[in-house]
Amino acid sequence: MLISDGSVVYAEALWDHVTMDDQELGFKAGDVIEVVDATNKEWWWGRITDSEGWFPASFVRLRVNQDEPMDDYPTHLEDAQAGEENREGLGLFLGPGLPCKEQMRTNVINEIMSTERDYIKHLKDICEGYVKQCRKRTDMFTEEQLCTIFGNIEEIYRFQRKFLKGLEKNFNKEQPHLSEIGCCFLEHQTDFQIYSEYCNNHPNACIQISKLVKVNKYVFFFEACRLLQKMIDISLDGFLLTPVQKICKYPLQLAELLKYTNPQHRDYTDVEAALNAMKNVARLINERKRRLENIDKIAQWQSSIEDWEGEDVLSRSSDLIFSGELSKLSHPHARSQQRMFFLFDHQMVYCKKDLLRRDMLYYKSRMDMDCMIVIDVEDGKEKDFNISVKNAIKLRALAGDEIHLLCSKKPEQKQRWLRAFADERIQVQHDSETGFSLTDVQKKQALLNARKSHLAGKPKAVTRTYYDFLMRQKHPSLPSAVPRQQVFMLAEPKRKTSTFWHNIGRLTPFKK
Repeated sequence: MLISDGSVVYAEALWDHVTMDDQELGFKAGDVIEVVDATNKEWWWGRITDSEGWFPASFVRLRVNQDEPMDDYPTHLEDAQAGEENREGLGLFLGPGLPCKEQMRTNVINEIMSTERDYIKHLKDICEGYVKQCRKRTDMFTEEQLCTIFGNIEEIYRFQRKFLKGLEKNFNKEQPHLSEIGCCFLEHQTDFQIYSEYCNNHPNACIQISKLVKVNKYVFFFEACRLLQKMIDISLDGFLLTPVQKICKYPLQLAELLKYTNPQHRDYTDVEAALNAMKNVARLINERKRRLENIDKIAQWQSSIEDWEGEDVLSRSSDLIFSGELSKLSHPHARSQQRMFFLFDHQMVYCKKDLLRRDMLYYKSRMDMDCMIVIDVEDGKEKDFNISVKNAIKLRALAGDEIHLLCSKKPEQKQRWLRAFADERIQVQHDSETGFSLTDVQKKQALLNARKSHLAGKPKAVTRTYYDFLMRQKHPSLPSAVPRQQVFMLAEPKRKTSTFWHNIGRLTPFKK
């Protein structure tokens, strides 16, 4: 029982919980929630200022130091994360009758060590209890299915064992507050990026499991694996969610550790650097996850375009950078045409609006941005087209005579397009450096979903199969709808919202 003596218990939000239900409590990643009722393991009742409601328990983590005053908590957490210089004041923050700062640091260090040891056992149970047993049953699982279900979890297990050894080596058992563990995170900061592959694959794993458990023999087999390994009563998809949750918790733990580390402490500089490093890892994973979530939307958008020709957008692109209406002039016919332009990574597609139904678009052509140079054209006479232009941008092929002149109505729109073209090149370079790319399976699945939606006569919401795994069973009196959440936490509580639906939504091609 979490709350039994009437004491106040606080939890920190790991992810956004977005809800339209007035019985549920909405919050953002990083918010502190007062837990009022935790009798149900799936849904808790909580309070934020004047708002109360149900919220999914898996979206939060209990605060390590429950004695810390609630009113000052968010401010000091922001101070710790922002790296402000006046941290000396935190030593006086606790006040009389509360644990000293060293004890607070001890609590955080002990929690980090304890959760790491538990996590290693968890990974071992999955690898030995499930992966090992599944490999023996070649009559039930293909190698491709096993790769889809478990991803690179064995690689994560090997890495985490090495990481824990480093933590244990730097852990001071006699005086935990003197432990210097920041260097462990810095030493392995690039190794943590292996979580990106696992997190990106996890939705596919859940879909694969959902298909298999429709057959009783797989249900019995997975349950037998769990019992033989003496694992707790959680389904396989629940176990496989743990690495996703784990990588999200590191920035929170390090932010808390930094808050209770004196600037004079030998570990202070390393912890500060480790926090920034793990936040960067979280951002990288989040960005890749966002890109993968967008591919269904891109496939749906393409299916709504009439007279489509050539390869699918997803064959080369995975993100919409910007879109809008421009006047286009191209050689050899220098005739102005109004077109809708959609700038993706690597390519730009342009369409024509239907004369009567302005929300209907017809495919006209595309430009290969890898083979184009963008030129800012000054207002006045343009020499290639021999005409006077205003708010113009020129796209010239690196090889050949292909030239396009694009004109916007306002100078602000022109500047926004110039920034978008620059952003597209930066993103392409970043993808190349980080090795981001879509798999054929991901592309095929997105296109298949889009075709099914198109045949139904209207676009459907992106499948919620993945999210259904996060919240499986609920009490009848509890919320029944699956939370509309961001599954991956950006390390920053204030997350920049995706512009995808803003760019697409204002063009309304999905209203057909």
